Amino acid sequence: MGKLAINGGEKVIESPDFWDRWPKIEKIDKESILKILEKGNLCRLYKGSWSEIFEKKWAKFTDTKYCIATSNGTVSLELSLRTLGVKAQDKIITTPITFVATASSISELGAIPLFVDIDFNTGQISADGIEGSIDKDTIGVIGVHYGGYPFDIDKVKKVCKKYKLFLIEDSAHAHGTKWKGKHVGGFGEFGSFSFQESKSLQSGEGGAIITNNKRLYEEALLIHNIGRVLGKPGYYHYILSSNYRLPELCAGLLLSQLTKLKKQTKIKEKNANWLKENLKQLGIEPLPYDKRITQRGYYFIIFKFNKEFFGDISRDKFLEAINAEGIPFGRGYGYPLYKNPAFTKKALSKIYPENILKILPDYENLYLENSEKFCQVQLTLTHRVLLSPKEKLQKIIDAVVKIKENIDELVKR
Repeated sequence: MGKLAINGGEKVIESPDFWDRWPKIEKIDKESILKILEKGNLCRLYKGSWSEIFEKKWAKFTDTKYCIATSNGTVSLELSLRTLGVKAQDKIITTPITFVATASSISELGAIPLFVDIDFNTGQISADGIEGSIDKDTIGVIGVHYGGYPFDIDKVKKVCKKYKLFLIEDSAHAHGTKWKGKHVGGFGEFGSFSFQESKSLQSGEGGAIITNNKRLYEEALLIHNIGRVLGKPGYYHYILSSNYRLPELCAGLLLSQLTKLKKQTKIKEKNANWLKENLKQLGIEPLPYDKRITQRGYYFIIFKFNKEFFGDISRDKFLEAINAEGIPFGRGYGYPLYKNPAFTKKALSKIYPENILKILPDYENLYLENSEKFCQVQLTLTHRVLLSPKEKLQKIIDAVVKIKENIDELVKR
């Protein structure tokens, strides 16, 4: 196939527009937005709003009883935590392999995120890690279905039940993922979703929580709307709270995008299976098959780089070479959350009072072995690539084969 692109050879993919754009905005989306603009109600402060319509449809899609649409995925986590009564100094266990909002939603309430290690095979939070980190101040767990691959819900729920901890499922990556035939997000007290524009269901910004608990739903609904009750006098507030509402234009876009999600999920799942089977033979290893995952939604398709197949070069050197060929492999979020500057003592002193600051974990010196190792071998591909036809996906295989055939160029580089 010739010299590697990183060394001046021709790229496998020359055009920057080779992969389809995301999000896919089509006629149905434009018509949905126009309908809302023509009606003129752009805020959900009325019965029968577009946001309410979306909430009913999303609850049905996710096999749950109740849904509340929010302005983004970050505040959907905050809303869940507030509803569950989280307060300053409470400890919430979570994973370091996730987007920062999973942890920052905890710190926003003055509570303390406790990072526990992952299962190296799956990249997901470990039930054993959770159980080994529980103390008298631990009140709950935020598990993340990272990349759309679910954590072991059965084991994590068992630990939460044993120690009377609440469970929030951060499902921002997992639109369409099912565990034993049921959509993820509905197994804990709350499931939280993001509809930011990179997600499989998107509205630019937006989020939602789902639950099967009527009491929690009603409490969350009150908190979500500045303490107001829809249908009650406009300026009568029952509690002091913030505004978590989803704008109506975003709700309209979600409604039109939702009509495509089932079909897109099936296409992505089929293409991902084909891609995983072909890449596995080349040393790009997919996450393990689990028969309990009965449908797989995607944000990332996640692989682990096996350097033994590539002349013992590093994952990062492989990434340089494959990116140079025009293939958009990435490394997820790059490193465990606790390695972010936000978790230094200096940064934390700006958000926590002294009495809490002194009892925080020593994030700067934290080392979770599986999490660290996973971040050194992780490879990701965005879900939009999975909507491509097979002839385009074949280019990914071709590029990996090209690197393998010219591995000496990288070993010497």
